[in-house]
Amino acid sequence: MIALVPLLFASDALFTEVGETALPGAVTTCGSLEKDFILEVNGGGVLLEDFDRDGNMDLVVVDGSTLARAKAGEPSLPAHLFLGDGKGGFAAAGDAWNLAGGRWGMGGAVGDVNGDGWPDIFVTHWGGDRLYLNEAGEGFRDATLGSGLEGDRWGTSAAFLDADGDGALDLYVVNYLAFDPETVPARGSGCTWKGHEVMCGPEGLVPVHDQFYRGKGDGTFVEESLARGLKPERAGFGLGVVTLDYDGDGDTDLYVSNDSTPNFLWENQGDGTFVDVGFRRGASHDANGKEQAGMGIACGDLDGDGRPDLFVTNFSGENNALYRSTGSGGFRERSARAGLGGPSIARLGWGTGMADFDLDGALDLFVMNGHVYPQADKAGTDTSYAQLDQFFRGDREGRFAEELLSDAPATTSRAAATADLDNDGDLDIVALSVEGPVRVLLNGAEHGPDRHWLRVRLVGRGGNTAGLGARVTARWKDGSRSVDVRTAGGFQASLPAEAHFGFGALAELEALEVRWPSGVVQRVEAPALDRVLVVEEEAR
Repeated sequence: MIALVPLLFASDALFTEVGETALPGAVTTCGSLEKDFILEVNGGGVLLEDFDRDGNMDLVVVDGSTLARAKAGEPSLPAHLFLGDGKGGFAAAGDAWNLAGGRWGMGGAVGDVNGDGWPDIFVTHWGGDRLYLNEAGEGFRDATLGSGLEGDRWGTSAAFLDADGDGALDLYVVNYLAFDPETVPARGSGCTWKGHEVMCGPEGLVPVHDQFYRGKGDGTFVEESLARGLKPERAGFGLGVVTLDYDGDGDTDLYVSNDSTPNFLWENQGDGTFVDVGFRRGASHDANGKEQAGMGIACGDLDGDGRPDLFVTNFSGENNALYRSTGSGGFRERSARAGLGGPSIARLGWGTGMADFDLDGALDLFVMNGHVYPQADKAGTDTSYAQLDQFFRGDREGRFAEELLSDAPATTSRAAATADLDNDGDLDIVALSVEGPVRVLLNGAEHGPDRHWLRVRLVGRGGNTAGLGARVTARWKDGSRSVDVRTAGGFQASLPAEAHFGFGALAELEALEVRWPSGVVQRVEAPALDRVLVVEEEAR
């Protein structure tokens, strides 16, 4: 029997929307309000990191465009950097932080591609991705030309990783579909949903396979998609990606959410080549063997067994999927048992995140919701265009109770990313709607003797300076929890390169262990809590 947890319409939601004061006037654009074409429904991207290394989280908002601008050959609206003040507020950066637009901005990824210790930015586009190098905290330089990343596909999400263990960051780009406004039919061409005319796609359109770029460590790349196992016949309508070590063998694997096609679980063969084992491992379809319309991805170790679990947001009429890791190296879809299935049926989920938001020692989830069809407000759809976002408070058994994320009204949410914006130890959220104001949601978690936390940032040796792919494990007398350091996650989003832990009333750790991508295992004895801990990689 499936028990559905009722929605709690409480006035004391964990998060408070402060975007009007934290980011006044910051808005994004994504096509027309009518949404005649599928290009107009994804919205922009959210990239979070401390780009000037002053100790405060900064924000890059990737903006979109309109078909009129694109047809006229005009660039997309530029991405914008907002420098954080460490109190939850932001200020627009100066002209030196140049993020000039491409064709139509989508999402992106953050990573130190040239090993100089400063985080760089890759921005996905519909046509013409962009690479911006961080000039030692003084500004960004467009380094796309000659970088090897001059693609012209429709990229959505992306992930930096060291796939082959050579110390240089590689890049995985998630692609969606082949879109030409002159040939793709517009709304009114016969495409219908629940009896209403809607924009066409993705069914009936051509998926485009993802791309793998080998990093050379100097800010340039070589495309090796076919050699790494990414073949055109394996194309899906890709939207989200997360890096993880699902099998615990020390190398970095990839999980990709696909829209209306099976999800990918790319198992690293140890040399940077990949084999899709999603179907074999039970992570490609729902519990009934049906492919879903995957959007965003969250990842975390829900039960402290050292193996990452996966959560995927899906289309309305489908349940969001929770893939619980098993002891045999596979996954089982357990959304209904965890209390996550029923509450998602009427909603269309996008950005998502898994972390201990209330610092009680158990991982929680949030889901940003909003439909793709404005016609969802018409009769007989069993859903709506604007939707309420959701917060799922977790317990230590991996079960969840649904709550409101904030007191904000329903909207058409899309990308979202988490970081500690106000330096108080809990994780906040920056989110976008398909168009409109940028949203900042500050976490109001209680702090005190029963709410301990730790943020861990790594300094790696060699080119992988942030330690992407490292596994950080907190150990205490009767338990442990592991976090893989990554920047990829959610949907069209990039996260800070750090590991965050909530411990509840636990006040002391026995040790913190870091398994570096190099294979070095480093142990920090009894680290103090309630702070940011920086761990530098020891020499081999």
